[in-house]
Amino acid sequence: MPRGRLRVMLGAAPGVGKTYAMLEEGKRLAGLGKDVVVAVVETHGRAATAAMLEGLEVVPRRAVEHRGVELSELDLDAVLARAPQLALVDELAHTNAPGLEHEKRWEDVEAMLAAGIDVMSTVNIQHIESLNDVVEQITGVQQRETIPDAVLRRADQIEVVDLAPQALRDRLSEGVVYPAARVDAALSNYFRLGNLTALRELALLWLADEVDSALQRYRAEHGIAGKWEARERVVVALTGGPEGETLLRRGARSAARAAGGELLAVHVTSQDGLREATPGALAAQRALVDQLGGSYHQVVGSDIPRALVEFARGENATQLVIGVSRRSRLAAFLTGPGIGSTVIRESGDIDVHIVSHARAGGRFSLPRPKGGLTVRRRVYGFVLALIGGPLLTLLLVNLRSAESMTADVLSYQLLVVVVALVGGIWPALFAALLSGVTLDFFFVEPLYTITISQPLHLIALLLYLVIAALVSVVVDQAARRTRAAQRAAAEAELLATVAGGVIRGEDALQALVTRTREAFGLSGVRLLDGDEIVSTDGEPADEEHTQRIRVGTRGSLELSGRDLEAGDRRLLAAIVAQLDAALEHRDLTATASELGPLAEADRVRSALLAAVGHDLRRPLAAATAAVTTLRQRDLALSEEDRESLLETAEDSLGGLASLVTNLLDVSRVEAGVLAVSLAPTELDDVVPPALDELGLGPADVELDIAEGLPPLLADGVLLQRVLVNLLGNALRFSPADRRPVIAASEFGGSVQLRVIDHGPGIPGERREAVFVPFQRLGDTDNDTGIGLGLALSKGFVEGMGGTLEAEDTPGGGLTMVVALPAATGPQAGQRTTEDGRSA
Repeated sequence: MPRGRLRVMLGAAPGVGKTYAMLEEGKRLAGLGKDVVVAVVETHGRAATAAMLEGLEVVPRRAVEHRGVELSELDLDAVLARAPQLALVDELAHTNAPGLEHEKRWEDVEAMLAAGIDVMSTVNIQHIESLNDVVEQITGVQQRETIPDAVLRRADQIEVVDLAPQALRDRLSEGVVYPAARVDAALSNYFRLGNLTALRELALLWLADEVDSALQRYRAEHGIAGKWEARERVVVALTGGPEGETLLRRGARSAARAAGGELLAVHVTSQDGLREATPGALAAQRALVDQLGGSYHQVVGSDIPRALVEFARGENATQLVIGVSRRSRLAAFLTGPGIGSTVIRESGDIDVHIVSHARAGGRFSLPRPKGGLTVRRRVYGFVLALIGGPLLTLLLVNLRSAESMTADVLSYQLLVVVVALVGGIWPALFAALLSGVTLDFFFVEPLYTITISQPLHLIALLLYLVIAALVSVVVDQAARRTRAAQRAAAEAELLATVAGGVIRGEDALQALVTRTREAFGLSGVRLLDGDEIVSTDGEPADEEHTQRIRVGTRGSLELSGRDLEAGDRRLLAAIVAQLDAALEHRDLTATASELGPLAEADRVRSALLAAVGHDLRRPLAAATAAVTTLRQRDLALSEEDRESLLETAEDSLGGLASLVTNLLDVSRVEAGVLAVSLAPTELDDVVPPALDELGLGPADVELDIAEGLPPLLADGVLLQRVLVNLLGNALRFSPADRRPVIAASEFGGSVQLRVIDHGPGIPGERREAVFVPFQRLGDTDNDTGIGLGLALSKGFVEGMGGTLEAEDTPGGGLTMVVALPAATGPQAGQRTTEDGRSA
């Protein structure tokens, strides 16, 4: 029996429409005559999803009792007995109730596939095993229901059901995804805009990786060895010459022709042709790379073509763009094939584009050494002597006359100098000896014989040899100095590249580590501060081929790959010095961040003193005036006036005591000496006392506290004061016909207490300012404090290890969210809803 086919609808988050899309496709296939049944579908109370079930055959579920609760699960036996062509199975990662044949629902699906039944299923990206920790970092929710990657990758077809993050939040606000009671908590936690954007990107990247793996499998199965690149990666080689902008724009156009194309610019320190790199031109070209959306890279290498090709292969490039050589044909003839020819020969399956430009084929000048006197240059010198000597002799013989002897001697001397410039001392001595013999044979009487009849002839030959030696010494010194200058330029360019990356906002340590790997052609570089891995780039370090360089007193740099030469180590020493400075800067930054709260505390204390001068004067003045009036015996006060004055004094002194207490509390919070006694605290021990303190009853506040909440790890006294402050603000700004709401729920190992009002709310730009001391919304009256309530509340909550945030209430208003850690972890055996909440 042939195995069934698996088709999976993959979503980035709950509510994007996976189940709806699955049912819609099932109905379409059923309308085409295919035998389709619904094996199991979770509607989650969504009316649109439930409506899609109409017209489809639904296999009854199997009832399973677990811990006194009756659960309904997929009935595998019933589906196998029914044997449809296609079964619709929702939530592929679902964990079955204990006692069933399989622990996981995907195992039930495997049984259906083995029986020849096609299956269409759904899964969220959060349930993929390899992404479990990544999703937890993004959302703060640990997914306890996962599916192995291998199971999902074996699917015959995977489709992403996509929905823009803001559109999903809009659906949530409209009550399409969850009931209204869960909307606020969902929007503020799992369904944050940033969370949804990250999950969406994760889903698309996972599918892209799966597509690439499928392509690799196809090529392997069909024996296709060539390179198939779906994404264009264009590497542009920059020499520092004026043609760089032309090459960059040409490369950018090539990269832009394909979706997702990348532009990479690379500069190798040794230059093509005869002209040196212009630092100003390179700086301008780096800026152009940034404007074009590409990245700039620096590579040090004496063999330019090989360095370019190795870099391109390392970046998995599909195209390599280089410029036409700026050398003339004569220069190319004398110095051999250019970089372009070598790059084409070494590039393999990388497309090479040689772009013409206005500076191509410059005027001729004598060859100048680009490095040391290599074997190739010496060979060129001998070749020039062997070819140039006979050609020059043929020319001079045809022009020979009695008066031409001086010109003949100078011509051969010029040949010796040119050979010395090209090949150094040995080709020059060979050319000098050959020139002396040729002069004697062709131009000195008796002709066509080699005789030294006069001492002056021997002296002339010796002078040829001395001139050749002297010129060769000068050339050798120039070559060494040129090599040193090129190395210094390479180091300066590399350090300038790193500095430019840091100035443009890149992380200094990461920029240094990345450029180190690129510059020296290493497979991996890792920076450690003690045992802490600060930054890494490239492949993991291979212990057998790893060099360790000390950085400062406690840091070290691990280099994996080739052994560095002495010249490389000098440049590396400069980079290590910069790394040491960057590590020290990181430590200083951390120290400065620790000093920041002290400065803030000083600012708050100054504000406290300023506030005392104004806000303490009001209750003191009222109390003093009331007592002074009561003590005046000549005033005839009625009993009602006396009671009013006593009440004024009492209220003023009570307010003064509360104000002083708040000031002291704020000082303790800002100084970090707030006394906190954490213990498991039930909400029932905090909410009723807070309502009693405010004199509120059931008609004044709506309670929406989920059942079975674990206790909070909190200080009960401080939490009650926080709740009183928040609820007092909510009452002050709530309209008469809308009661404030106190809601509580569990999320991601914490308990969230939400105080919701439907008042005017707070503009987004002032959202953080309300937690700063001495901030008020609206004018101050006799009953209004000095703006310490929310500052105190935030300080109390953070002192207990929690957070206090302000959010918009759907439909208008403000929601204050207190999140405190739960005193107990997730309970064993709990089931999990789509977004990770316990149910």
